[in-house]
Amino acid sequence: QVHLVESGGGSVQAGGSLRLSCEASGFPFSTYRMGWFRQPPGKEREGVAKISTGGASTYYADSVRGRFTISRNNGKNTLYLQMNNLKPEDTATYYCARNFRNLGPSFREPDFDSWGQGTQVTVSS
Repeated sequence: QVHLVESGGGSVQAGGSLRLSCEASGFPFSTYRMGWFRQPPGKEREGVAKISTGGASTYYADSVRGRFTISRNNGKNTLYLQMNNLKPEDTATYYCARNFRNLGPSFREPDFDSWGQGTQVTVSS
């Protein structure tokens, strides 16, 4: 059974940093691309970042490129999202997800088949 558990969310002031983690279990983590999504209050969920199986290829939404970094440790079955220079508009629930098809740079939700429960990030001005 696939399990994805996010952690590391919290409250931070604008300009601050947070590092999210997603611990994966129940499947061969190193063989799947992974991604981060977020859902701001009252808005639809949106893709944030995506990473290839070995970590060599990464993709980012325009809104976070240059501030967020996605990475993974396949030995620890863990996905990360380093978020720097946070802005109030980054406030959202953040989810990690397993990418099972369409391995390009898009963030179509139907291409992700397993999701974590989410972790809340709140950025104050």
